[in-house]
Amino acid sequence: MNENDAYNIQVKAATAYIEGQSDTEQDRYVFAYTITIHNTGNVAAKLLTRHWIITDANGKVQEVHGEGVVGEQPHLRPGEGFQYTSGTLLETSVGTMRGSYRMLADDGTEFEAEIGAFTLSIPRVLH
Repeated sequence: MNENDAYNIQVKAATAYIEGQSDTEQDRYVFAYTITIHNTGNVAAKLLTRHWIITDANGKVQEVHGEGVVGEQPHLRPGEGFQYTSGTLLETSVGTMRGSYRMLADDGTEFEAEIGAFTLSIPRVLH
């Protein structure tokens, strides 16, 4: 078994624009994102911390560091998943998010689960 098989967390994101909480005249764009985390590795692991890099269309970058996700530190056995929804605020109608989760495997190994970039966009902006 190589290390890549042991420590493998798959992260998928789905996004939604929250029109009711947004105010385009005030450059306030609210987005929800639903994250699905799945342990595709061979070792159980606990999500310790999150690190997000959020970039708007003006190039403004927000970095978010914190413990767990939505107040939880899910422990995922091989094959298990966890899903949560959170949100973010941008000053532009389009932006991106990317980041990582710091994971602690049951064997004591700490590793990063990368979260690939995904787009935040109001409907009908991107073609």
